[in-house]
Amino acid sequence: MPPGEARPVVSDIAARLERLPMSGYQRRIFAIIASAWLVDQIDVALLTFLLGSIVVAFGLSPTEAGQLAAMTFAGQLVGNIIAGTASDRFGRKAVFQVTMVVWGLASLAAAAAWSLPVLMACRFLIGVGVGGEAPVAQAMVSEIVPAPVRGKYIAILEGFWAVGYVLSGAISFFVLPYLGWRWAFVVVGLLALVVLVVRRAMPESPRWLAEAGRHAEAEAVMATMERAVVRATGRPLPPVTPQIAASVAPGAPAPRLSAVATLFAPGYRLRTVMAFGLWFFALIGFFGLNSWIAVLLKERGFSIVGSVGFVTLITLGGIPGFATAALLLERIGRKPTTALFLVCAAAAAYLYGNAAGETWLFVSGFVMQFFMFGMWSCLYAYTPELYPTRARATGAGFASAFGRIGAILGPMIVPVLVRDYGPATAFQVGAGGFLIAAALVLTLGVETRGKVLEAVSH
Repeated sequence: MPPGEARPVVSDIAARLERLPMSGYQRRIFAIIASAWLVDQIDVALLTFLLGSIVVAFGLSPTEAGQLAAMTFAGQLVGNIIAGTASDRFGRKAVFQVTMVVWGLASLAAAAAWSLPVLMACRFLIGVGVGGEAPVAQAMVSEIVPAPVRGKYIAILEGFWAVGYVLSGAISFFVLPYLGWRWAFVVVGLLALVVLVVRRAMPESPRWLAEAGRHAEAEAVMATMERAVVRATGRPLPPVTPQIAASVAPGAPAPRLSAVATLFAPGYRLRTVMAFGLWFFALIGFFGLNSWIAVLLKERGFSIVGSVGFVTLITLGGIPGFATAALLLERIGRKPTTALFLVCAAAAAYLYGNAAGETWLFVSGFVMQFFMFGMWSCLYAYTPELYPTRARATGAGFASAFGRIGAILGPMIVPVLVRDYGPATAFQVGAGGFLIAAALVLTLGVETRGKVLEAVSH
């Protein structure tokens, strides 16, 4: 079909998606994506709680421990780029399935690792799978959920990171003393196999199918969704309003660019600079802190199991954090909410690093996790909205990949700073990263709250 004829099909699918009321059907699709995301995050967070035991088991130096932590982020960088671009080319559903197979099998293999190089290779593959899933999940949720609640649902999706972090700590807390660190990897690997079966029920994105020129398939999936929403609500579908029709109407014809080239086209260039910088500085702060937080607690006199329990408890602060972010993203907008959580995370990180006693250590740590996990919700809600369907997962993947560079550097820089200047320095570096990220959002960011995706990308 010629490009001029294809655009009305794309606009029609977008308009029909946006007019759908949020129902139990879309929530079931969301639950499928979220369940996989939850188990992913359990696996990513696992090393935070197991690192102390692994250091003892393999006799690792601080530098080797930092390199092991960095391997997960190196894998995520590769997965972000490969799966993001593959998802824009081959579709959301197939790539989503492959990513889970990769990290699930790698987690089981990590349980049998007999040396540091083998364990590093397994953590790299876990990172590839988990990192690959992130941009696909963001794109899928943003393309199915209607604009008025889109930010809230993506923020809730990312909130499963906080739940996964807590569950990862709980698994480690109960498994470590009795079975050892290897069995924690086994438990997570088996969870991945269970979720893989559930995930098969997820449909392909009709927005992507229409954009890819697969119009018959897009119509079939769209019709199935419409029938399912009618059954779920028990009411006829509302008509496409003039406002929705106008917001998804095709703009002036433009040269057809590749997904990667689109990121740097004049209309998206500043968004890309902002998104890449936001992810880089936010993640250098977050992972610079969290990859070493249990080790730093151990240096303050906590046992391995005691430090795991302490980190698990303060991480509970992340659950109300992402819930609050989900509310504010739709109430006051993406830019102010993202900047607010970054600035408050910086302040809390500084206070945590300078806390005197265990009480203040817990209070400041709880508040720090509240804002840091809320920050994650903002990043994942905001990024996929910045790009058109043909480059949405690619943009989210590349931005996340820049974040992984920060995540790699953070755990490697922190031990050097801790050695030379003391543990509080790690938290000062984290605070600085958050403040730079906030400045980028405020100066270069665009507001996307309540706007249909096609309107944002015109």
